[in-house]
Amino acid sequence: GSCLESVKIAIDTGYRHIDGAFVYYNEHEVGQAIREKIAEGRIKREDIFYCGKLWSTCHPPELVRPTLEKTLKILQLDYVDLYIIELPMAFKPGDAIYPKDENGKIIYHETDLCATWEAMEACKDAGLAKSIGVSNFNRRQLEMILNKPGLKYKPVSNQVECHPYFTQPKLLEYCRQHDIVIVGYSPLGTSRDETWVNVSSPPLLKDSVLNAIGKKYNKTAAQVALRFNIQRGVVVIPKSFNPQRIRENFQIFDFSLTEKEMKEIEALNKNVRYVELLM
Repeated sequence: GSCLESVKIAIDTGYRHIDGAFVYYNEHEVGQAIREKIAEGRIKREDIFYCGKLWSTCHPPELVRPTLEKTLKILQLDYVDLYIIELPMAFKPGDAIYPKDENGKIIYHETDLCATWEAMEACKDAGLAKSIGVSNFNRRQLEMILNKPGLKYKPVSNQVECHPYFTQPKLLEYCRQHDIVIVGYSPLGTSRDETWVNVSSPPLLKDSVLNAIGKKYNKTAAQVALRFNIQRGVVVIPKSFNPQRIRENFQIFDFSLTEKEMKEIEALNKNVRYVELLM
């Protein structure tokens, strides 16, 4: 229920881009929140930009459309605004989200990313997704798609980890050249959950530079980190279930960082991922 309430608060605050995924197990709540706000007359469906994701067990082309249709059924929506391939590697198809062998190792599956992409293009043609993109792709993987013979639609976006400690300058420049928008996940760093987070890197929001700049503008380190990415053309998708923080994360449009401050924050880059995606 916390997801339902958080999405409703976010919509009331002014958020319109909602980043979801089948593997977050909460699309039923997100869909309900959107529908309730439409029923209240607060928004129309076309005001919301919903991003759904194709999980790694669903890469074979014949699974792509049924997987998206399943997401739409859970959301109770007619289309998603953006549908993206969540990871460039495929896992063994089946009911297990993380299929593992008897030694606890992930069972991978050989698929052709270009064939998966063609099935994504067909979803766009069918009107099930307004736009299609990718996530966690590096330059080589993007080039495979961009150089594909008979490419119909190129990825509109690439969702990757991006924040002041991991600024992604080379990937950002490459994507700019190809009109691919970088969507930055974990823009505030992450939780300190050792099961999936590299905790050897210090917490981003304790950074003295971000806090000093924040003090100047009467803003939090989190607001400075978000503003930094927005000013360099990176979309941010901060996650929070705390109503006060949901509102705070939105209050970043009433100040600008100077060129000097942008350079100071860029210099914080450690080229270290919090989310290592070890699988």
